[in-house]
Amino acid sequence: MSLTFFNQPASEKTETATPKKRQKSREEGQVAQSQEIATALLFIAGFLALRVFAPGMLTRLGGLLSLNFANAGSMANEYMTTGAMANFMVVIFGEIFMIFLPISGVIVLLMLLSGILQVGWKPTLKPLKPNFKKLSPLKGIKKIFGSKLLMELLKTFLKLALLAAVLFWVIAGEIDTLLNLFYYDLWEGIAYTAFLVTTVGITVGLFYLIIAVADYAYNKRKHEKEIRMTKQEVKDEYKQTEGDPLIKGKIRQKMRETSMRRMMQEVSGADVVITNPTHYAVALRYNNMIDAAPVVVAKGVDFMAQRIREKAQELNIAVVENPALARAIYADVDVGEEIPYELWGAVVEILAYVFKLKNRVS
Repeated sequence: MSLTFFNQPASEKTETATPKKRQKSREEGQVAQSQEIATALLFIAGFLALRVFAPGMLTRLGGLLSLNFANAGSMANEYMTTGAMANFMVVIFGEIFMIFLPISGVIVLLMLLSGILQVGWKPTLKPLKPNFKKLSPLKGIKKIFGSKLLMELLKTFLKLALLAAVLFWVIAGEIDTLLNLFYYDLWEGIAYTAFLVTTVGITVGLFYLIIAVADYAYNKRKHEKEIRMTKQEVKDEYKQTEGDPLIKGKIRQKMRETSMRRMMQEVSGADVVITNPTHYAVALRYNNMIDAAPVVVAKGVDFMAQRIREKAQELNIAVVENPALARAIYADVDVGEEIPYELWGAVVEILAYVFKLKNRVS
């Protein structure tokens, strides 16, 4: 039999992270995510948006150039006021902003969407706080020569190889058109070049997405390993959230003792105690001024049943043996509840007998 399991050090992180540990890591910005997914989405959606918005952008850029040429003479006029020049520059920059707004909006939206898809929406500023522990030279050397560097080098090599392969694949299919591009007019050449560039970008993005998914899976596995917990950490967290089992046991014991004392005090108001005779005891009260039916004021089994019988004998309360009735009341009726209708016959018969004895004594 292998003794490896028994020889594991107590500080070894072998336990899966608890929900509380995951939540804490998330709040500190330690989540599994891949920047490559954002890059892949940026390539795909960015170049798609460029293909969609490019005609409109070119039209507006042409209009902007026309506006500049039309106002070139006025701008060169030495009598042109500073206010007029400022207004003209506001118009120019406003137009430039509106031209590139669609593409910029798509890029910003994709950056947000990439993070939300991977880790959900819960922004935090904790990763931006300075952490001087990270400035350790030893840790820095480990990062430089660690497995992370090798992984980054591998990803860089794959990205360069992918880019070269896609460029060759796409351009090889368009080589005839590219050789005849000199025979196109200006706008046809621009349109074809834009189409080719966006095609390359979208294709690179699609292939890049494969690398991104693999990178995310790697980071996910690495993150799960980093947030693992030791057995002692799991125990400590349980104590913090659920409470120390020893303390909880003592609290439950105190509650049982308090409940027992309260119930024993209620026995003093009982009219009769019905027993098993040794295992069960049920104390009943019936006051026709306040009770619509007999009420259970105390009940117990074994040791508690013995205490109820002893308390009844001390107070000269009648104790009647009826095993079936005692078990039925104990099982079906809680303390403070009235006897159900189906048990009335047997209970009333016992109470009538007890009250008759009391009248004889008095």
